This record gives sequence, C-alpha cells and structure tokens, in this order.
Amino acid sequence: MIFNILKSLHIFSVIAWMAGLLYLPRIFMYHADSNITKKTSETFKVMEKKLFTIIMTPALLLTWVSGLSMTHYLGFDFWLILKLFFVALLTIYHFLCRKWLKDFAIDNNKIESKFFRITNEIPAIFLIAIIILVVFKPF
Repeated sequence: MIFNILKSLHIFSVIAWMAGLLYLPRIFMYHADSNITKKTSETFKVMEKKLFTIIMTPALLLTWVSGLSMTHYLGFDFWLILKLFFVALLTIYHFLCRKWLKDFAIDNNKIESKFFRITNEIPAIFLIAIIILVVFKPF
C-alpha cells in the first residue's frame, strides 16, 4: 500500500517536473529572440519564474524523495543505479535552467534562441533512457 502511494506520487512528480524541463527552454527560446518588446520580455520573466519555482522545483524535490523512498522496497540493482545517474543529469539540467532564468531576469542573457531550441531536447532523451531502464530492467 505505501509503495503504491509512493509510486503514484513519483509518477505525478516526474510528469510535472518533465513538463517544466521541456517547456521552460522553449520559453527561453522565444525570450532570447532579439525582436521582442520590453513588455513581452517582462511577461516571459514572470512565466519563467512561476514555472520554475511553483512547479518545477517542488516536482524535482518530490521526485527525488519519492524515488529514493521506493528504493527501500526495490533495493539497488544496477538498472536503478543507472536510472539515478540519468535523474542526476536531469537535476544538473534543472539547475542550468535556473542559471539561464537568472540571466534572463537581469536582462543578461547572451545565448541565442537556437541554443535553447536544441537543448530543449535533452530532457526528452534522458527520459527515454529512464523509461527503458524502468520498464525493461535490463541489468
């Protein structure tokens, strides 16, 4: 029963976190466009900050807490260690997004929109690897 509650919380938090990790760089991409107005830039800043602080960061924390709590029931197999590696990479990416968010907040972004268009795909690639590990448990 407790395991199923943890698993449900984990699935919910992963979905929320991944939604943010996939959407925030897309907002950055539009925000980095040199043709936007000051008013549009301010709107993007509010969107970025709320997405990061209200959705992404709590979801990150709940993902880690629920995931690590489930290891009590699952144990540590190699597939799980490899999964945690990819989750750690997603966590690093999360904090890179925080750095970019802070740069935009003080109008100090020096990165072109094309960069964000490309990096937007990184979380999806890691998610595919994580899903394969969870479903197939190959090791």
